[in-house]
Amino acid sequence: MRDLKNKLTSGKNTKNTQSRRGKSFGYQVLGFGAGGAGASPFIVATGGTITESGNDKIHTFTGDGTFTVNSAGSCATNNIVSHLIVAGGASGGTGCSGGGGGAGGFREVKNPITPYTASPLDGFSTPANRITVTAQGYPIVVGGGGAGVGGRPNGNPVSGNNGVNSSFGGIISAGGGGGGGDGPTPATGKTGGSGGGGGHSGGGKGNGNVPPVSPAQGKDGRESQPTVGPAPSDAGGAGGGATAAGTPGSSGHQGGAGATTSINASPVAYAGGGGGSNRCGGTSPDVAGGTGGGGRGASNPRPRPDTDATGQNGTDNTGGGGGAGGSLASGGDIGGTGTGGSGIVIIRYKFQ
Repeated sequence: MRDLKNKLTSGKNTKNTQSRRGKSFGYQVLGFGAGGAGASPFIVATGGTITESGNDKIHTFTGDGTFTVNSAGSCATNNIVSHLIVAGGASGGTGCSGGGGGAGGFREVKNPITPYTASPLDGFSTPANRITVTAQGYPIVVGGGGAGVGGRPNGNPVSGNNGVNSSFGGIISAGGGGGGGDGPTPATGKTGGSGGGGGHSGGGKGNGNVPPVSPAQGKDGRESQPTVGPAPSDAGGAGGGATAAGTPGSSGHQGGAGATTSINASPVAYAGGGGGSNRCGGTSPDVAGGTGGGGRGASNPRPRPDTDATGQNGTDNTGGGGGAGGSLASGGDIGGTGTGGSGIVIIRYKFQ
């Protein structure tokens, strides 16, 4: 009996030991799966409109939202996201020759591991421009365009309204600067991501890249100045764009050019300046906005029955500036200006 008891005791102890070892092995497997060598090297995220290009995912926000990182990648380089942040463009100024609205600020960073053609304004080389994500939600703000203005009450110039800032991950793009109005005392264009153009008869330009960042998020507007060609007369200055201040022409000043990037899988231009309205008393065609969604400036005078002499709106989700308003064929009535185009935020990263 004693030998049998010892055998039973020995067997019980052996069983308990095996059970403890099995539990210990299970804990080790759980620990391995929770973030050890088996963790993914890539970001997993939601938010916005999601598309794919090769091994990259692209999140496009045309309005406010949240970029939610469910899990960051185990490879630190993969957690630096490529991004484009464009603010809302400004509206143009009113008058016989109002200034065009400035484009919204344009800021881009391209992580070299995401294979697309960035704009000349890629700011990756400046570490402060980079956004390294972790597992959390990132609020996205997409700025609206500056509201259009109309008329010239009491003979005073009416300047355009600035666009609204866009932001993501602590990086802010500034809204465009409103175009200067035309009147007895010409109005200077306003400052912003890109500056507004000056109003007729010497209105000064609005400064771009305000507040200053590197690379510059936009250019200055153009001051009011005589047009080139026969019978020159002062014309409203153009709104600045992401890469240019605007171009003088025979009828007025064309909006400054924007910047082109393929972050969303195909080349698209953003942040073009609004055109100034053409010289007072002229009969030239409307003045073009800058490439990248800038609205055209109105011609002077508009032939009847067109009775609004309204500048063109900047294109939404490009940050384009609105075109300046013009005057009517009789009575000195003043038309309204183009509204600035809303901005956009795009985020791109490797997912496989």
